[in-house]
Amino acid sequence: MDEAQIYTWLMLGIFASAALTFLALTFISAPYGRHRRQGWGPMMNTRAAWVLMESPAVFGFLAVFFAGEYAWSLAPLILLAIWQVHYVQRTLIYPFLLRTGGKPTPVSVVAMGFTFNAINAYINARMISHFAIYGDSWLMDPRFLVGAALFAFGYSLNRSSDRRLQNLRAPGESGYKIPRGGAFELVSCPNYLGELIEWVGWAVATWSLAGLSFAVFTAANLIPRALSHHRWYREQFPDYPRKRRAMLPFIL
Repeated sequence: MDEAQIYTWLMLGIFASAALTFLALTFISAPYGRHRRQGWGPMMNTRAAWVLMESPAVFGFLAVFFAGEYAWSLAPLILLAIWQVHYVQRTLIYPFLLRTGGKPTPVSVVAMGFTFNAINAYINARMISHFAIYGDSWLMDPRFLVGAALFAFGYSLNRSSDRRLQNLRAPGESGYKIPRGGAFELVSCPNYLGELIEWVGWAVATWSLAGLSFAVFTAANLIPRALSHHRWYREQFPDYPRKRRAMLPFIL
């Protein structure tokens, strides 16, 4: 089996895992953060867990990207920068801004996240620097421009929402509060909505099945998580805003 065949099977595996992930998370909340519970095996420090779990999306992506035939062309380098804007922040900055309250993360969750990120980094990096050809003119193509704009909007929404969540707790606090302000007035998880918009933008900007597979998986992972958060907020806070939706304003 040559690389192109392996690549295709891995990409199809992302689509298949998206369906299985959505089905599983519809019935079982992933056991980390506020949904942490016993029975998922050994635990590890949450900050270390985030760094380890997300690291293939930074370092693995770079290694695969620069092995590509077109890695030093302008458009692939711009796409690389877009990807790394998200993942450098998520891997090397975000974990150290978390106020975890000492809550650990299951090693099993980290292992699954690491495996997904390694495969996803490979198929997206290999696509933009080797299997697809993006000439300089791609940077003026409406698909790239719309996709990049969506990514920028989603990134801004994700980051601003994360900052509001981080500022809910004073140093040393470990409890939960109702988030207020910004997009939290519309949905319980605007940080997840922002991340989904980012990867929809990536799929449009790259106009690729690899990008689409990641956007589909992101939706399959984050929509059930947002619904779990929304139910949790309503159970914990009797005064939780009744008109607030889980992730999609006025819809879901």
